[in-house]
Amino acid sequence: MNRSMKTPLLLACAALGLTISLNAHAWGSEGHQIISAIAQSKLHPQAAKEVNRLLALEPGATLLSVSTWADEHRSPATAPWHFINFPKGNCQYQQERDCADGKCVVEAIKKQTAILQFDVNDEKRLNALKYLVHLVGDVHQPLHAGWAEDRGGNTYQLQAFMRGSNLHAWWDSGMIRYLEEQEGPLLPTLETGNNQPTSDDWKPDAAAEESCRIVNQDGFYPGRLVDVGYITSYKGTLEARLKVAGHRLAALLNRVLQP
Repeated sequence: MNRSMKTPLLLACAALGLTISLNAHAWGSEGHQIISAIAQSKLHPQAAKEVNRLLALEPGATLLSVSTWADEHRSPATAPWHFINFPKGNCQYQQERDCADGKCVVEAIKKQTAILQFDVNDEKRLNALKYLVHLVGDVHQPLHAGWAEDRGGNTYQLQAFMRGSNLHAWWDSGMIRYLEEQEGPLLPTLETGNNQPTSDDWKPDAAAEESCRIVNQDGFYPGRLVDVGYITSYKGTLEARLKVAGHRLAALLNRVLQP
C-alpha cells in the first residue's frame, strides 16, 4: 500500500477507535462511578449492611468497582438489557411494542430487582445487585431510551472539539470528560448541590420515558457539531440525570433490602 493510501486509512481507523472507545460503557466508567457513589452515601444502614454482605462474596468489591461489571460481562444475550428503543416521537412505554421479549432495560431492571429481593441464592442475588447498579444508571442516560431509527444516537455521527464521535458516545462519556477536564470532578457538586431529588417510588418505565422526552426536545440533536453552546444547554440535564440515578438506585436498594 502506498503512502497516499495509508494516511486516510490510518486516520479513519483512529476515528473509529475513538468512537468505539467512547461508546464502550454507558455513561462511561466515570458516570457509573458517580451514580454508585451517590447511591452508596444514601443507603439506609440495613440496606448498606446487606449490600456489603453480598459484595463480600467477591473480596474487595464495592458498589463503585462493580458499577461497570454489566458492560464488562456483556454478551449477545444481555446486550439488549442496557437500553430501550422508542419509535421516533413517541415516548410512552408500551411493553408489547417496545419490549415484547422482555429484553430491554425496563424489564431487565424489574427482573433483577425481583431476584435481589426474593431469590434465596446469594450468588444470583449478587449478580442481580451488580446488574442493578449498572442498569439503573443506563436507563437515566437519555440515549439509552432514544429512537430506534438511529440506534439511540449511535449512528448519528458528529464532531466534538475536533474529535469524531457519535451522539450516543458523547452523552455516554464525552461530555462528562470534557466537563471534568474544564471544571474538575463532578461528584462533589452533585453530592452537595441543592434540590436533592426525592423519588423513592420511581418505576423503570417512567425513568425511560423521562429519558426519551429529553431526546425529544428541540435542540437535543446538535446538528453535526458539538460546541460550547450545546454543553451550556445540556450540562444541567446531564448533572440532573446522574444525580437522580444515584438517588433512585439507593431508593431501590433501600426498598428491596429491608428486613
